[in-house]
Amino acid sequence: MTPQEIVIRPLITEKSHRLMTEHNQYSFEVHRDATKIDIRRAVEALFKVHVVAVNTLNVRGKRRRVGRFVGKRPDWKKAIVTLKAGERIEGIEGV
Repeated sequence: MTPQEIVIRPLITEKSHRLMTEHNQYSFEVHRDATKIDIRRAVEALFKVHVVAVNTLNVRGKRRRVGRFVGKRPDWKKAIVTLKAGERIEGIEGV
């Protein structure tokens, strides 16, 4: 997989913004089959930074109803990437 296929999009929420400012951690939605090593290499290649740690979690999709029809959002994988002190990813600062 290419780095663009591994890192799908950055996650910009209040919690992720707090992690960015206080702990130098960035959150991404990543490919379901990507390993921590794959994610580390992809982030370093895409953003030209040094990754210290990668934490991942599988997020289960929520059940949704429209009238009598029941559906489910897809499951996805989240990665929280810790960068070396003093480094930033420009353009993701958001919120």
